[in-house]
Amino acid sequence: MFEFIRSHRRWMQFILLLLIVPSFFLVGIQGYDSFMRKEPELATVAGQPISRAEFDQAHRNQLEQFRQRLGAQFDPAVIDTPAMRESLLNQLINQRLLANVAVDNRFTVSDETLRNTIAAIPEVQDNGRFSPERYRQVLAAQGMSPTSFEAGLRRDLAVARVLEPVGQSSRAPAEVVASLETALTQQRTVQLRRFAAADYRSQVTVTPADIQAWYDANKQQLQIPEQVQVQYLVLDEAAATQGIQVKDEDLASYYEQNKNRFGQPERRRASHIMIEVAPGASEDARKAARVKAEDLARQAAADPAQFAELARKNSQDAGSAANGGDLGWLVPGMLTGPLEKAIFGQAKDQVSGVVESPSGLHIVKVTEIQPAAVKPLAEVKDQITGEVRKQLAAVHFSEMASQLNKQVYDQRDSLQPAADAVGLKLRTASGVTREGLLPADKAGPGSAIDSPDAELLDNPRVRQVLFSPDVLREKQNSGVIELSPATMLAVRVAAVEPAHVPTLDKVSDSIRAKLLDERSAEAAKKAGEAALAADKANPSAAPEGFSPAVTVSRQDPKDVPQAVVDAAMRLPATQLPGYAGVQSGVDYTLVRLEKVEAGTVDASAKDRLAQQLSGGLGQAEIEALLKMLREQYKVQVLPSAAEVIRGDQPQAAG
Repeated sequence: MFEFIRSHRRWMQFILLLLIVPSFFLVGIQGYDSFMRKEPELATVAGQPISRAEFDQAHRNQLEQFRQRLGAQFDPAVIDTPAMRESLLNQLINQRLLANVAVDNRFTVSDETLRNTIAAIPEVQDNGRFSPERYRQVLAAQGMSPTSFEAGLRRDLAVARVLEPVGQSSRAPAEVVASLETALTQQRTVQLRRFAAADYRSQVTVTPADIQAWYDANKQQLQIPEQVQVQYLVLDEAAATQGIQVKDEDLASYYEQNKNRFGQPERRRASHIMIEVAPGASEDARKAARVKAEDLARQAAADPAQFAELARKNSQDAGSAANGGDLGWLVPGMLTGPLEKAIFGQAKDQVSGVVESPSGLHIVKVTEIQPAAVKPLAEVKDQITGEVRKQLAAVHFSEMASQLNKQVYDQRDSLQPAADAVGLKLRTASGVTREGLLPADKAGPGSAIDSPDAELLDNPRVRQVLFSPDVLREKQNSGVIELSPATMLAVRVAAVEPAHVPTLDKVSDSIRAKLLDERSAEAAKKAGEAALAADKANPSAAPEGFSPAVTVSRQDPKDVPQAVVDAAMRLPATQLPGYAGVQSGVDYTLVRLEKVEAGTVDASAKDRLAQQLSGGLGQAEIEALLKMLREQYKVQVLPSAAEVIRGDQPQAAG
């Protein structure tokens, strides 16, 4: 039954990542001007636009996916980069492009494939089996009906068929695999001699004149950019849920209103024997399949206890035949047409006649029946409490957001009235520049980089607003900045410190340390180069100062720095011992190559390497195909796309 999932796992993971991801319950609040102007277009595919609204929704969903997966490790400042936003836009273009190709080429997906795909989704399984209840809960949390979800999934599965043959047909040549295998596994025995910069620090000096000279020559490098001290308010999930109490009467009312969601519909476990009838099969082939199916139906009806054995020997459904035809637990709606009617219209242990479906001919036996039931309130109380709290929080968040929007505009020269009205704490941080957050030693007390809100303040949209004319020069409140559906910010510039070069006395110590590091590293390098020259001049001499021998390879560097391993691998294998010198950080390392041996690799590792190379080749072919299709369907990326890639905020936010 699940052959499609097993053979197309990579694509299923990709599709399900897009489709089955829990989202936060709050709806984003758009800027005032979004209702007053036409939504900008970012790209076109076959003349059809991809709008800024589509991108923004996908962007919010993507960030929420990361937040759900990473939890406390989630950092928008690290994740939400121009490269990520550009990649997302390309994904949207490719999705639209492949959808057009699928439609133009009439790619379709059968009901059985759709059913198997849904049943294989981990989020809708209970103990490894499809759970209709969890299926409904997951869709309800997304605000989706089974009909709309299944239509979208069917479309996406059809889209996946466009690229599927390309990736699966790619194979790396055996010669390439063998060559790379040799390079990766070759083992080299080396000795190392390290010239540490720290050992030479006492041998170098830095005078006040040296410091002054470096200061005079590098003032531009020392310049601290224009920075602001910012006052700000944060409205997020924690603020919205603070103090919310869920009453027992609210739980009881919610339970009664949604009792159907907490019910277990009638479930039936069934087995089947399937005789395939290929699409477009001849009339003779259809008749032969019918005769065989009717004969099996008679045998099964005469002796229902032998049904499983008949299925194992005769069923052509590879996914269920080995299990005696077992289809697992089913609920109304999972199947369609005569097959569902047969399963839910007959008694336990009864054997059906021949039932026809798009996949072929079936003989069905119901093996177990679980009547419909409704879970009591006590059993689902925790779940209901969470759902009610989310609903109350959503209402509270919306009210707070509306009030915050009003207050920051009503009194533009202070955020304190907004903080008092909404019940938020007014926060302050320093050291925010146009390009990012200053190190704490350059920002002074209350540095933004040391703040728990550092990732919010470092957001490109926030920094753009802070340095807009009204906010920076006029010291006015910003509009509400929506960073995610669950996080909003209002900011105000409290003070501005112009760009400046710090005086010599403030940076003298750091310059001294920098010069000492540089001169120590140079002294270590000179000593290492002198030793290297002596070793090369007399390679047969006994090595002095080298560490015990260690055997390294590209696959197993043995904690040796990569630069050192690379130097060892570049030495000619024909002249041993061989010597090389390499800068490794601030230190200098001599490499003495003693022995070169061919490595060994087991069959499984070789297979993995071949698979990895084939996968890379397949990806390259897919990218080439996408490039060709982009030209064929006249894909255009419009100038307005540059704004979203940079993370520019819509103008209304200022």
